[in-house]
Amino acid sequence: MTSTEERAEQRSPKIGYAVAGVLVVIALGAATRFLESQVPAWAAGTPLAKIAKSVEFPVYAIALGLIGNAILARFALRDVLSQGFRTEFFIKTGLVLLGASINLKVLATAAGPAIIQALLLISIVFGFTWWLGGRLGLDDKLRALLASAVSICGVSAAIAAAGAVQARKEQLAYAASLVIVFALPSIFLLPWLADVFGLSDAVAGAWIGGNIDTTAAVAAAGTIAGEQALQIATIVKTTQNALIGIVAIALTAYFALKVERQSDNPDPAVARPSLREFWDRFPKFVLGFIAASIIGTLYLQFAADGKTAIATVNDLRTWFLIFAFVAIGLEFSLRGLKEAGWRPIALFAAATVVNIVAALGLASLLFGGLFGSFGTG
Repeated sequence: MTSTEERAEQRSPKIGYAVAGVLVVIALGAATRFLESQVPAWAAGTPLAKIAKSVEFPVYAIALGLIGNAILARFALRDVLSQGFRTEFFIKTGLVLLGASINLKVLATAAGPAIIQALLLISIVFGFTWWLGGRLGLDDKLRALLASAVSICGVSAAIAAAGAVQARKEQLAYAASLVIVFALPSIFLLPWLADVFGLSDAVAGAWIGGNIDTTAAVAAAGTIAGEQALQIATIVKTTQNALIGIVAIALTAYFALKVERQSDNPDPAVARPSLREFWDRFPKFVLGFIAASIIGTLYLQFAADGKTAIATVNDLRTWFLIFAFVAIGLEFSLRGLKEAGWRPIALFAAATVVNIVAALGLASLLFGGLFGSFGTG
């Protein structure tokens, strides 16, 4: 048998396991869609009807992913099939498709308060997280991931940051785990607190959109808070999402031109990285996100069936986000959290508190009073 044939035989089982892993994700994703549509009908007329109607696909997807995780681990199959879970691919594809639903014209003309809040909130939370991570002695790449995740939009921002700073896969998985651990309770906690505080729909929506880390979780929490709150939450979150590219570019430049240059080449005479090196490490899917935003905006402007087409793209995006959340549940490992120690958890928790307080203050300032009726007409 030739070496080529031997390599082909070695690859064959790996490909089979990868396909099996993808099929597991798809099956659990289909089950998620089924539960999302059927549970409200099952709970109709019961005390749980309102809750069942409010629960969105992230909860079902992650729960099914965690259940699948436990079952596969029990039969020693999780690690074997993990190459087919493809969390990063699903998230990146969903993020690019998300761009199609961001109407740049609307954001530029009608979302002034959202843009101001996004810029201030990202600056405040990212800056605090980066500073405190340094004080706690965390690795620069890990604190870049955590700062991006907690200040922008969770896993998607962490992936963009990981590509920019060339973080290790383990660091990305850890950041994604923290995002999910903190985002899930927020889906139910923030709408409840908004009601307790007596916040207007606009302020509640801006608070939810600015604080919860993942777009899907924002949609779920906004749905619980009400239709008008959901509208504002969506605008605020998509505005933050639109800044992913800027943050990725800034991180790419900072790490390529300063952090790694200082650590690997302390001699100031050493040449800076070339434009080719800069391009090689830039997360290319960010360009797809921006392109989808431009195309979606133009299509809505000039095509008669623009809204129908965008609705189809949004449905496809939902499928990929469902697959991503299922895969995150399948890949979630408490062992990784334990091995990382208490410092990253403490950092993320502290940054989340700062995010909650800063987002509430900015939402009240920008969307209450003068802007209190924004989006409610």
